[in-house]
Amino acid sequence: MQKVYERPESLVDVQMSYCPGCMHGTVHRMIGEIIDELGVREKTVGVCPVGCAVFMYDYMSFDMIQAAHGRAPAVATGVKRTLPDSVVFTYQGDGDLAAIGTAEIIHAAARGERITTIFINNTTYGMTGGQMAPTTLLGQKSTTCPTGREAIQAGYPIRVCELLATLDGPAYLARVAPVDPAGLMKTQKAIKKAFQKQIEGRGFSLVEILCNCPTQLRISPVDSLKWVEENMIPHYPLGEFVDR
Repeated sequence: MQKVYERPESLVDVQMSYCPGCMHGTVHRMIGEIIDELGVREKTVGVCPVGCAVFMYDYMSFDMIQAAHGRAPAVATGVKRTLPDSVVFTYQGDGDLAAIGTAEIIHAAARGERITTIFINNTTYGMTGGQMAPTTLLGQKSTTCPTGREAIQAGYPIRVCELLATLDGPAYLARVAPVDPAGLMKTQKAIKKAFQKQIEGRGFSLVEILCNCPTQLRISPVDSLKWVEENMIPHYPLGEFVDR
């Protein structure tokens, strides 16, 4: 029998603890496959902060560092500047990157730090109870805005890629949504391209991945993917925003 698919070496053979239908595990596998394909596993360092993202260190077979909430870009900057030949990435959620870590990501991008950020945007604080995040959509309900987010009270959802695209430091910024087979392929392509930009020394790179959170949305995994397609993508348009 011919083997056509197998677990990437960068992914540990253990059962993941993510909620059923969560896309974290899918993205982990993509990252593992890309690290293997690029042949950089032995010199890769991942940085994950507080939130659901923190569990990543249990599942990858390369070096991982846990950072304080929102501080992953600062830690990654230190690693990359100390070990310039390493491949360094951060793995962050929207509550982390776009709230407590806003200054960190903006200034890392503005400096053109040669790191890669994988940004999981699921419009909620998934781990801590489904509170409103900076990316929560207008009208979307959460535990801290049970009647729906209102702009007059909480402002508007932040579009991170568009914000960072105004800077000169980023070499690559893209937004993708792995909600169907085509979206999965585009997501993997974007992540690989972001890592390649770092390896080539071109500057900062970030891939924003629109994901579901079935648990906090309180709908089925299948319906949560439809929700991403029907609600998130209209507000967060897909595509490449910077490619230098």
